[in-house]
Formats: sequence, structure tokens, C-alpha cells
Amino acid sequence: MTSLSSFVKSISTGAIEVVDLTTPLHAGTPTVPVPPPFAPTAGFSMNQVSNFDENGPGWAWSDITLGEHVGTHVDAPRHWISGRDGLSVDEIPPVRLVGPVAVIDKTEEVLANPTFLLEAKHFVEWEEKHGPIEPGSWVIFRSGWSAYGDDPQRFLNPNGWPGLSLDGAKWLAENPAVSGYGVEAVGIDSVSSGDDSELELPDEDADPGEFGPGHYYLLGSDKYGLTSLRNVDRLPAKGATIVVAPLPIVGGTAGPARVFAFVEQS
Repeated sequence: MTSLSSFVKSISTGAIEVVDLTTPLHAGTPTVPVPPPFAPTAGFSMNQVSNFDENGPGWAWSDITLGEHVGTHVDAPRHWISGRDGLSVDEIPPVRLVGPVAVIDKTEEVLANPTFLLEAKHFVEWEEKHGPIEPGSWVIFRSGWSAYGDDPQRFLNPNGWPGLSLDGAKWLAENPAVSGYGVEAVGIDSVSSGDDSELELPDEDADPGEFGPGHYYLLGSDKYGLTSLRNVDRLPAKGATIVVAPLPIVGGTAGPARVFAFVEQS
């Protein structure tokens, strides 16, 4: 039996569980809030074209409208100024979209502090416990935030959501084993979006990654962001394999994606 046939058989027998990590798309799917005067992205909408009626008696179909960065999606390097000359989402090599998973679980910390930030020390602590992050890995921040995914007001907390610190972003960006970084929140970086919020970009003397450290350092280092994940609690800290499948939008800064993880059952 080949490795692939053994793998397929293990799925059919339940020895390997397929876990869907994707947020369903619908009109209420939350999108990243951007304060004025900057332009927000479009959400998701669907317009019925025909439904076994005079517009199409033997078929049903619809038109959809959505922003690149709606729901579960992959941020490509070209999304951020640090990676503006990098890959668009259709150019990401498929081999970079399949790999081992390293799950950093900070659900208790996030319960105590909704804007908790992952720092470099948290990745070091994970490696001390589980061993080095494997080559080609996707590092996933388990925060429990997806529990609010159907409640846009809580999911898009005006004070922000769990994020990534500056030194945490640099640690991931400098680690050659890391292909991408995934989160349960609406974006890989926390953003304050209250009524009085202002989008403040760093001044000339500041670290350019102070605003959006994950975006700046990861995307600027040919690594990819993955957002709005669900069912992360069904993944072990180490041992799962992920398949990230974004729409290959030519020239796209991101692509809505279906994301699966394969988990061996003991």
C-alpha cells in the first residue's frame, strides 16, 4: 500500500479526522473595521440569479460580492507595504500551503485579557515543551476567540482582539521553519476600532512594524497570515497537518480560503 492510499484509507476508517477550520461565509460575516477616513473593504453578499424559475428553469445560481479579506482568508505578502513587491495570493507555492501545525494555546490568558499579545517568549516556551517548530509549519494562535464568531459586536471588540507583539512578529518572521501564522480573530494584528479610535501610523523614528507588526514583519518576510479560524480547540499542540486553500485571485492581496486539518486519532 502506498503512502497516499494508506492516508486515504485512514481517513475513511476514522483513524485520521478531517477538521474544518473555516468560518462559513454569509451576509453577517464580520470584516476588519477600518476607521475613517480610510476606505473599508466590502463584506459578503449574494444575489440570486435564478432558482428553477423563468430566469433559469432547470438550474439555480447566484452572484456573490466579497472583499479579498472576508472570513477565513490568506493574507499574501502583497497585502502590506513591506511585501508590496512580493507574491500575490495566486503566486504562493502550493507546497507552502500544506504543512505541520504548531498550536500555541493561550485561551486562559485571553479570557483574562481580550487584547492579549503573543510574545517571542511564548514561542520559545512552546519549543521548550514540544521541540523545535517543524519546517514548513503553520503556527496557530489558539485564543478561544472564535466562540464570538457569530456575534459581530463581541468578535470586533472596539478595544481590539488577541494579537501579536512586535517581538513576537519578529521571532516568527526570522524563523525559517514558519510558512504562516493563523488566528481565530478577524485579523492577525489587533486593531482598536471604537468610535474615538484613530489609525495612527508610526512616525519616522519608530519601528515601522509598530502598526500591524504581524502584517509588517511576516508578510515582508514571505510568510502568510491566516484569519478567522474555527475549531482550533480540536487540534493538538503538535502533530496535525494543515491544508490551506485560498482562491487563486490573480494579483490578489488575499484570498478567501477553505482550511482543513488532518488529526490522527489515538
